[in-house]
Amino acid sequence: MTEQTSHHPPVSAYYYECPERGLSARGYDQISAKFTGTSLRVIPGTYNRGIFITLKTRGDEEYQLTHPAAALGGLLRGSLYISVADTCTITCPATKLKCILTYVEESWFGKAQNRVHGVIFRYDPIDDKYVRVKDVPSKDVLVNLEGCWQEQITYTIPKSEAVKALKDVEPTSDKQLLIDLSPLMPVPKIVPPPEHQLPNESRTFWKDVTSAILEKRFADATRIKQDLEQIQRDKATKRKELNVEFQPRFFTAATESSGKPDLNEEGRQILDGMQKKAFHLDARIEEGIDDAPPTESTPATT
Repeated sequence: MTEQTSHHPPVSAYYYECPERGLSARGYDQISAKFTGTSLRVIPGTYNRGIFITLKTRGDEEYQLTHPAAALGGLLRGSLYISVADTCTITCPATKLKCILTYVEESWFGKAQNRVHGVIFRYDPIDDKYVRVKDVPSKDVLVNLEGCWQEQITYTIPKSEAVKALKDVEPTSDKQLLIDLSPLMPVPKIVPPPEHQLPNESRTFWKDVTSAILEKRFADATRIKQDLEQIQRDKATKRKELNVEFQPRFFTAATESSGKPDLNEEGRQILDGMQKKAFHLDARIEEGIDDAPPTESTPATT
């Protein structure tokens, strides 16, 4: 489930879990886009500190996955493509394991190869000094990774001092398949019919903007978008006049400095209901802020 918890700046909190596998994840969705002259560069926003994944079956080990910057290129050639040229990390303070992944910068003229390489090693959470693959001493490397982030990723286990110190781990010079992304497809979303969606749910809230874009009425799309944003500004002004602080519906705070949002009681109840396919969501009316009367309860999915 996800909820936009801040409008200025636009930030959305999300939380998802799979109880059967003891897996949960959370974080903030916030991006910043900059035009570099030849491409559009998209980077994580201030509150986006990555995805925090918890493995309950492994003593609640928590892994933080940071986001690499992405770029929409080919603007000058008229042939658009997405590339990634950045470094990101995966860290787990409990196991003291860290992975550094480097996405290889593409040639301006050549075809995008989407290459990535990286290493896994032990690190000190208090003194985390290695931020680049080449900085990690070869003697500390446990695993080498390489491949294409849109196809296959392979790994090898080197004959390092760190590997020799482990029991039941044998070095291998042959590349082993870690994951094949080629056959994987996004899972279709389960969405209630439009008449069962609340006015502030994304597909209903932005439907007129979406229709205008699909029909290439871009001026209308801009105007409608500005009108919707002005309504949110007016609500913010009313809250200020009434000295009312905005509170997210499903999360405890608009943002957390840790980058890890927490569900409140209603949020937990809704998420538990989704696991049982018991979708139910009442309209939320802010006293003195929303002019519309309460609507009847309708089933919905988030």
